[in-house]
Amino acid sequence: MHALLHLLRFSFAMFLLGSPVHADELLLTKNDLVQVQPSLWAATGLKLPPPDLTAPIVGLHNVQDGARLLRIYSSQGDVNGFAGILYDNRDRGHSSLSADLYPGLTRLKYGADLIADGLDFGLGGRIVMPAVVLGNSSAAMERGWAPRSLPRLAMTNARWGAVMPVLYANNHIYIYPEHRDHDAEDRFPINWPYVIISQGSSGSDQPFLNAVALTLAALPRDTFAFLRDKGLVAPTVQMILRHNLEAVTTRDDYLSGIAHPAAFAGRLVRTGRMVAQAASLRPGDIPPVVRLRVVKEDFSDAAGLAKLDERLLDTPAAIGRLWRSYAWERELVVSAEDTSAPNDRPITFEWRLLHGNPERVSIEPQGPTGRTAKIRIAWHDPWTERMSGEKGPVERRMSRVDIGVFANNGIHDGAPSFISVAFPQHQNREYTVLSDGKKRLSSIDYDAEGRGAYFDPLLYWSAPWTDTARYDNAGSISGWDRRGTDGAAIGFVANGERFEPRYEIDRSTKQLPVLRRTEE
Repeated sequence: MHALLHLLRFSFAMFLLGSPVHADELLLTKNDLVQVQPSLWAATGLKLPPPDLTAPIVGLHNVQDGARLLRIYSSQGDVNGFAGILYDNRDRGHSSLSADLYPGLTRLKYGADLIADGLDFGLGGRIVMPAVVLGNSSAAMERGWAPRSLPRLAMTNARWGAVMPVLYANNHIYIYPEHRDHDAEDRFPINWPYVIISQGSSGSDQPFLNAVALTLAALPRDTFAFLRDKGLVAPTVQMILRHNLEAVTTRDDYLSGIAHPAAFAGRLVRTGRMVAQAASLRPGDIPPVVRLRVVKEDFSDAAGLAKLDERLLDTPAAIGRLWRSYAWERELVVSAEDTSAPNDRPITFEWRLLHGNPERVSIEPQGPTGRTAKIRIAWHDPWTERMSGEKGPVERRMSRVDIGVFANNGIHDGAPSFISVAFPQHQNREYTVLSDGKKRLSSIDYDAEGRGAYFDPLLYWSAPWTDTARYDNAGSISGWDRRGTDGAAIGFVANGERFEPRYEIDRSTKQLPVLRRTEE
């Protein structure tokens, strides 16, 4: 990945020297690509046309909030405009940014050879551009046994999870609808800043496309160049968007869950304020992006009956864990020591619980600047939170704890990096309070399929039984008294290295995956 970053930044100067196919269009073909990893290419042969200085910065019919303000800033001569910015529509025009509204914005056109391979559609990232990219795809995976939005597809696939930080560090900003993954309940297993997710389906990305386009164009030239060269365009746009949501009026608001949902309601976007903040940013004001690293934890690579990995994601700006263990409480020690300031300003850190029960989450920052924190999280049954929806406040079912980490440089709190812990809400668990006040698992009803409880089939499974735990004298689980879905006793199942049975997940029927005990 480091070689890719170097290759793309080296190519950026060459990117500015080419001539256009059309005034607002740039053709990309396979001849422009260099393969850097399996299924990952860098468009090092792409050359951006020079900006058309005669074109207005926004179209005459662009009356959106912020457009008039951008015209004023442009007339004063200190905005970057759309020089060095490329628009990448990845839904074949289904929800495209209007060319008439932004005549100076270069639009990427895919060659027939790339279209034939499907490289023009869906999630952005298989081709990394040596440019600042604004893109979108108003699409989703609606067919098959595991339908999901494009963002959830990226969150639950290891290859996409590795690509997203590369895009973030290479100034790529993509916008995708949540497509029913954030409606009555939040089905995202993690929260992350790598993309912008809009509440709703097709077309819900439009308010964000326009807001980000105007925001990028309003950046002063030296600020744009600084952000581009430091790989901080995407984090800075995330900071500006979240600071200027309608419900965010104070610093405490920004450091709370109000500013950091997994998916944003378009009605809350205040584009004019975003444009104004972008135009006021100077290179010395830019805060760093927080880089996280897990130092110590008790989440494991083989937990629960199926012995599955609990570590969904480990990236600099997003850490994701899946609670598969039987424990009541878990612990992580997370460091932000790898964070470096892009300028001379000293930085401090804020660790904030964004979503979850504050009585069951403990965050203990360490040291004078808080670069490391010890985090303890207790089991959460599903809960509801009152949040901002597209049509007003809504009650949304939650099963994920989010912790945001912010770097403050004395001027701005930067974009958040996230630590997320998702709970298996399809399991009915009971915990018992012991005489010393501690809690331990009593039973688990695994029969999500029988109860009609939703779960993500790429991450979890169902089983047609309920287990009641037995404990030995040392307080460790010695086994399970198992009952079937009809309540009939199946028998005692031993637990331990010598006696524990083996299980496998049956996906053969393309229905919901079911855990089955294998014969010894």
